[in-house]
Amino acid sequence: MGENATDAVDTIAAQWRRERPDLDGEAMEIIGRLGKLAAVAGAKVETVFTAHGLQRGEFDVLAALRRSGEPYELNPSALADTLMMSRAGMTGRLDRLEQAGLVRRIADAGDRRAIKVALTDRGLHLIDIVVTDHFENETRILSVLSAADRKELDRISRLLLADLERED
Repeated sequence: MGENATDAVDTIAAQWRRERPDLDGEAMEIIGRLGKLAAVAGAKVETVFTAHGLQRGEFDVLAALRRSGEPYELNPSALADTLMMSRAGMTGRLDRLEQAGLVRRIADAGDRRAIKVALTDRGLHLIDIVVTDHFENETRILSVLSAADRKELDRISRLLLADLERED
């Protein structure tokens, strides 16, 4: 689909212009396309995780541990905070990843009552492969855009996101 081709949002916008010509639908069209873009791009991103036997949330945990640097370990609360999820939800993810041999729970050397979650060698090897494929996939997804277009899209999305987050 080219730059000037019509899409499903155009059809919806035309219907609203016909039924409610008094309304300005520009924002609805942009937000509608952003929503569709997030859904379509999200599905394409998920294909990489699925190909490696991971769910998105499991990838997120492994990636957070990998990004933390050596020794690739964090406490479960820090992981939950980083991924903006509940402690209970994190426990379920960690259970699945531990059963798969990708992470292990270890005693925190600084506090014997606490635990840390660490990547296993197998987990480190897998996340390095998956994150490489993930970066390549996202580059491929954006390859229709020129370098200038990507920079402008980044600028605009940062501006909009900052404003929306400030409202919260």
